[in-house]
Amino acid sequence: QVQLVESGGGLVQAGGSLRLSCAASGTIFSINTMGWHRQAPGKQRELVATITSGGSTDYADSVKGRFTISREHTKNTVYLQIDSVKPEDTAIYYCLAVRARGTRYWGQGTQVTVSS
Repeated sequence: QVQLVESGGGLVQAGGSLRLSCAASGTIFSINTMGWHRQAPGKQRELVATITSGGSTDYADSVKGRFTISREHTKNTVYLQIDSVKPEDTAIYYCLAVRARGTRYWGQGTQVTVSS
């Protein structure tokens, strides 16, 4: 099993920045991809960004140029730097870890609220 604990969410003004963290623990030796999804009120959960163990990244078009995902292997932690936040970024942000064979693990989520 893999446990994921997110932190760093909160209330931020539009145009501001914040950094989300996701710490992984448990049997993490075969985790390949980690990433972030988000779910806004009344909407489906959507992919935000992913990063592989080799450092390859992928972003949703809506966040390219504003969000940066990074991974610190020594701390088993993945980060999401969010800059130039917009009200439409308001959502619960969920951390995701994916094993090489496809098993997925989710964190409990952290709320990000952007005020205009």
